[in-house]
Amino acid sequence: MIEIGKINRLTIAKKLDNQCYLDGGELGELVLVDVANAARQIGDNVEVFVYIDGKNQTVATTQKPKAQVDEVAWLKVVSLSHAGAFLDWGLPKDLLLPFSEQKGKLVEGRSCLVRLFLDENNRIAASMLLDDFIQDEAFYYKEGQAVELIIADFTELGFKAVVDHKYWGVLYKNEVFQPLKRGQQLTGHIKKVRPDHRLDLILGQEKYGEKVDATSAKILAVLAKHGGHIALTDKSPPEMIYDTFGVSKKVFKQAIGGLYKQRKIVIEEKGIRLSETP
Repeated sequence: MIEIGKINRLTIAKKLDNQCYLDGGELGELVLVDVANAARQIGDNVEVFVYIDGKNQTVATTQKPKAQVDEVAWLKVVSLSHAGAFLDWGLPKDLLLPFSEQKGKLVEGRSCLVRLFLDENNRIAASMLLDDFIQDEAFYYKEGQAVELIIADFTELGFKAVVDHKYWGVLYKNEVFQPLKRGQQLTGHIKKVRPDHRLDLILGQEKYGEKVDATSAKILAVLAKHGGHIALTDKSPPEMIYDTFGVSKKVFKQAIGGLYKQRKIVIEEKGIRLSETP
């Protein structure tokens, strides 16, 4: 079944004067609106994005948009008009964000977080009202499972993120050790599925013991590179520790504690130093 607003794999059924027509099944023949059709032949399978154009015709293109229907994306506002705002989504015809689907003031040149949907006429549109589409309760996820995240907002707890374009989840700020911004896409993991089926998220998934061991080795390497001394201790700000080693303060403290017990380092008031004891 062909899905409007999504990538489909279709077969070229007819070719006339370098214009290709695709087998659209129940939708009939679809025009492939690409200019470069000379090399394509009848019977070729083509990955195309299917949509309804300004003439109310269902057409296809091999150009890939920045987002498909049912997906969330961070898109730039290219113009404002009486019909609403228009967004750059990677296709020649800009994407409409109707007034009824807007939230807050929009400014040309700035971006906003939207979810793509089909309106009552099967035309693709965007909405900033994510709560109308994104669900709080998620099922079938397991702890440790990798998921795709889009940062949506900042809260007192941390960061609100969209999980796999479908569900809300939370990254707690005391467990995030890198700068994040709205619209940023990254891979995370399910830290916990709460009894109410809401999702707690985490960015790293390396086992804690393995992370401490890896950090210990990195500390020794950095010390050797910097003459045996660095100006970091377990009292240093978490941001400085993360900028140097890419880990939380807790992992860093565990690592230097282990190195100290092994007599590989000396912990001083203003830093740590390689031990002279073999």
